[in-house]
Amino acid sequence: MVVLIAGCHSQPALTPQEAEGQHLYEVRCAHCHRDNDLALKKVPPDLNGLFRNPKLPSGAPATDAEVTRVILQGKGMMPAFTNRFTQEQMAALLAYLHGGLR
Repeated sequence: MVVLIAGCHSQPALTPQEAEGQHLYEVRCAHCHRDNDLALKKVPPDLNGLFRNPKLPSGAPATDAEVTRVILQGKGMMPAFTNRFTQEQMAALLAYLHGGLR
């Protein structure tokens, strides 16, 4: 059940899988994709709303398979995360990304 307070828009609570994905995003992705705390000259793309568009910032299709491939194999300046996520963790991260980083 979603409770709306006058003038406020509330989002549903994260599922346990999305909450795990949020944690993974915060500890493994946000420092580059949100905070750019490494002061990279080429700022990594913001992942908020990643799946709202039919294409990724690279022009590739915005699909679970393509996002998983980029995460695991890396691309450009992004390092590969091969063997750093279990299948369950990857599914959780994708679920969180599909939710638009709430």
